Amino acid sequence: SARRAMAAGGRSWFRALALGVSFLKCLLIPAYYSTDFEVHRNWLAITHNLPLSQWYYEATSEWTLDYPPFFAWFEYALSHVAKYFDPKMLVIENLNYTSRATIFFQRFSVIFTDILFIYAVRECCRCVNGKRTAKDILEKPTFILAVLLLWNFGLLIVDHIHFQYNGFLFGLMLLSVARLCQKRYLEGAFLFAVLLHFKHIYMYVAPAYGIYLLRSYCFTANNADGSLKWRSFSFLHVTLLGLIVCLVSALSLGPFIVLGQLPQVISRLFPFKRGLCHAYWAPNFWALYNAVDKALTIFGLKCNFLDPTKIPKASMTGGLVQEFQHTVLPSVTPLATLICTFISILPSVFCLWFKPQGPRGFLQCLVLCALSSFMFGWHVHEKAILLAILPLSLLSVQRAKDAGIYLILTTTGHFSLFPLLFTPPELPIKILLMLLFTVYSFSSLKSLFRRERPLLNWLETIYLVQLVPLEIFCEIIFPLTSWKRHFPFVPLLLTSVYCALGVTYAWLKLYVSVLTERISVRQKAE
Repeated sequence: SARRAMAAGGRSWFRALALGVSFLKCLLIPAYYSTDFEVHRNWLAITHNLPLSQWYYEATSEWTLDYPPFFAWFEYALSHVAKYFDPKMLVIENLNYTSRATIFFQRFSVIFTDILFIYAVRECCRCVNGKRTAKDILEKPTFILAVLLLWNFGLLIVDHIHFQYNGFLFGLMLLSVARLCQKRYLEGAFLFAVLLHFKHIYMYVAPAYGIYLLRSYCFTANNADGSLKWRSFSFLHVTLLGLIVCLVSALSLGPFIVLGQLPQVISRLFPFKRGLCHAYWAPNFWALYNAVDKALTIFGLKCNFLDPTKIPKASMTGGLVQEFQHTVLPSVTPLATLICTFISILPSVFCLWFKPQGPRGFLQCLVLCALSSFMFGWHVHEKAILLAILPLSLLSVQRAKDAGIYLILTTTGHFSLFPLLFTPPELPIKILLMLLFTVYSFSSLKSLFRRERPLLNWLETIYLVQLVPLEIFCEIIFPLTSWKRHFPFVPLLLTSVYCALGVTYAWLKLYVSVLTERISVRQKAE
């Protein structure tokens, strides 16, 4: 009965956290929203009015349908509820249409579909080993993890202010992670396959899933030293996995293959005509590369090494433009980014294969795949950092080493999202929410690992503290100077480059920790 009472207590605190964050999301309904709001309104209209054969051809709006078919069907389902709120939002020609009913419906649809995310977080909390018995509920790893995921700052501002449906997509991902941790491999594989056909950005982490399922499910036994027992290969398991992937793909892409439209769908999903970097640079390797190129250009002009007439005007005055032209360093092609991403993912995949550490090894590889593709990918969105932050939350409550990396990555990654919300009314909201989340993550993880060495060294602490003066300069001091007219891109450039240093450092630190880790005898036996 004591255990039952504890379980009931556990359910009640989890329910309180979930309800609290849902209430906060409702308060954010009137906040600023980005062009993504119109993107999704347009997709509702396209899927509602047109036959399937025209979904990926329709181009009345510049925001054409560029997500995989499952997401299109999701919009189709939503549109049948939307018509009861305001049928005018479902008219394709009504570009940039926003009535109060439309805003309420779209905001509420994000809050409602987050139920899947809440359920996935609960399943993930069950996977965290509760060996650390804490008298105080606030110091339990499961409680801390629930807050870090449910109240994640990045997810809140990207979905509920900026506007997107990442919550339920991450719900699918976390649920598949939880199922793999529970050794329900086929369910995990099925959920991930479905997720890929909702949003193809999750291909970044597909190598981790593929290798882990092959190593843990298709090979059923290890030798005593932890190496692979080749004879344990199960043909049945491989067939089952293959069937799941083929069935999900057939369901999603089948109708378009029959219509002969697969090339059209693929050309919409992978628009390589876009530039190397997004409208403002995501804080990754290319942001540092671009900044070095800019610095060398200015230096070259000062010292008369470069001919001013041969330098493209946009690269000097436009600042952060879609098509960034390098002047000194070699220009980067999509193929170059693909090769860099592939090379940077390889060591993590090798570790997963040769140093199997169960679910933790899988999570480490998952985070490294997400971070490596964030670092070197083509046209990376700054929001993609959440793909590494959320799974890393699961590791952060289990080991002090991972908690330190989590704090660096989360703080810089979340800070780099600030320019997404550039309207004055949102300034206090984003600063307050970021402060609350950051202070909580630092204090809770510090109390969880207080018997171990400090989570951050003095250099890391100084780096993170410098984000405060950077924000004051970008938001308050810079707009008052005369530079604002001539160099409006400076705050974005500083934010991207400074955060890129932290993200790169966290990526390298995690890699070093994974590559140098020894496998204990107990893990080998597993």
